[in-house]
Parts: sequence; structure tokens; C-alpha cells
Amino acid sequence: MTNLPDFIVTVANESHVGYAQTICDEMEASAKARGTGIAKRKPEYVALKMQEGKAVIALHPDGKWAGFCYIETWGHGKYVANSGLIVSPELRKSGLARQIKQKVFELSRTKYPDAKIFGLTTALAVMKINSGLGYKPVTYSELTDDESFWKGCESCVNFPILTSKNRSNCLCTAMLFDPAQEPTFIPLPVTEQKPAAKPASLQERWVRYRQRLAVQPVLLPDQDKDENKQAS
Repeated sequence: MTNLPDFIVTVANESHVGYAQTICDEMEASAKARGTGIAKRKPEYVALKMQEGKAVIALHPDGKWAGFCYIETWGHGKYVANSGLIVSPELRKSGLARQIKQKVFELSRTKYPDAKIFGLTTALAVMKINSGLGYKPVTYSELTDDESFWKGCESCVNFPILTSKNRSNCLCTAMLFDPAQEPTFIPLPVTEQKPAAKPASLQERWVRYRQRLAVQPVLLPDQDKDENKQAS
């Protein structure tokens, strides 16, 4: 297995633009190999995401491309999608995809802390990663209604299915992370406990016993008789 800690997984920038064509070619080849649809992206679009700081790229120590994912926003920033996840073929099932998704998820939460993060995918591995990040399966009606998002599906081979269903469902599974439903940890109040009392020694018990005897009234014989008469 590849030694994952040796990979560089970082927010992409202008210096990574040269990888855009390779990334787009691999996206298309991967979709064809799986026999599933994918919304195609041009190298210029991927390069723009890098320049905007809205993408994550993984590289070998020698600079060779290893993986990629980018951020898209919809509905004026109310919805965010982590799109175009792709890993070099020889590195699939190595755990690198999870690292990339974790990084781009953190980037999305930093840039758009109040946005709902969603995705459409047919890949079981991606669904598992999303679940681990807090995504939940949802209906298409819970996704953005931004027309520009759905227009991006036109290049997908499954687009006729989507339109025939009036965008209510397709072959992709919709998953959503809603920050408003993120569980909040509320710590329980800490009750200070007093240390247990140390057991009294035999000498201490004897002293206490003598003290109790000392406070008891001592009756003289005549006083004892007078009290008996009063009681009778």
C-alpha cells in the first residue's frame, strides 16, 4: 500500500494550473470505465477553481499528480458542493480519496460555515466517505434549486433520466450535510466530591467514648431517691 503520509494534500493555487488538463482527462476516462455519467468540466474551469483557492490537490513528493477535488457554490452561497473527486487509478482504494474529501470538506466549512454541503454520486466508496463526514441521504427536493447547478448535469449520460423524473431523482444518490443539524456536545456539570473520611483509629474511638461518658450527668444517691419519688 502507498505510504499516504508522504503525499502532499493541500489547497490548490495558481501554481497547480498545469495539472488541469490531466485532471479533466482522468475524470472523463474514469466515468467511461465505470459506465456512469459525470458532468464534464473544461480545464479552464478547473484552473479557475485552483486560482480562487476553491480546490484541493494531492501530489506525490516528486510533484506527480495524485488526486483532486473542488468546491462549487449555489444559491448565493447557501449550498456548497464538493465536486469532481478523482484519484489516480493506481492509488484507488488506498485511502487517498478519504484524505482529499476530508481536506475539501474542512475548506468548505471554513469558507462557507453556514452553507449546506451536498453531493450527487453513484460511487459507493464516496457515499461511505460522505457518511463519515456527517452527510445524510436526502431527496433531490432538499438540494439547491439553482438552475445553473442542474444545467451542469446536461453533459451526463443519465440526463434524460433526470428530466423524465422532473428532477425528482436519478441514478445518483443525493447526500447532504446541514450545519444547523450538526450535534452539539453539551458537557455535564461536574460535581465536586469530597474525599472519603479516614477511618478513626482505635485510640481516637476510645477518646470519643471517654468524652461521651464525661458529659453524662452523675446522680448522687439522695438525688436518685428524690427523682424516683417524683416519678411515682
